[in-house]
Amino acid sequence: MKRLHLHVSVDDLAASIRFYSGMFAAAPTVQKTDYAKWMLDDPRVNFAISRRGADVGLNHLGIQVESETELKQMQSRLESLQPGVEKEADVACCYARSDKYWVTDPSGIAWETFHTLADIPVFGAADSGDTEKAACCMPSAATAIKAENSCCTPSAGANPKPSSCC
Repeated sequence: MKRLHLHVSVDDLAASIRFYSGMFAAAPTVQKTDYAKWMLDDPRVNFAISRRGADVGLNHLGIQVESETELKQMQSRLESLQPGVEKEADVACCYARSDKYWVTDPSGIAWETFHTLADIPVFGAADSGDTEKAACCMPSAATAIKAENSCCTPSAGANPKPSSCC
């Protein structure tokens, strides 16, 4: 069974952990000094946040699979949509070692599909030696797009107005 993966870059990890723990009514499954992850069953999602030098906001999206067979099926789907899918085998990413494939959607949002092989004690990008500036795991070719004017996001301090949004 697959699980949706969302990774958000945050500027205040402690405040974000409090917020998302309240929203999900659950403590993080994994919590480090620069990262937290909730493995939720309702909704079935792997939701991660980190403070690793990336711009605040959406870092990337993904589909986590439970087997090598499911990963190969996802690779095939992705290859049919975007030939030249970027493959990473046995790569350290965040606090896990995984096999994965990366694509970008038509708007430039990075998507990964991955199979986690093992947990690791050190943030994956720390292998490069630059632990403070390393953003989580995205290949250099993948770039996330931020929406400057979202119809669905109220402005800070604004009174919500009824809309036909989303």
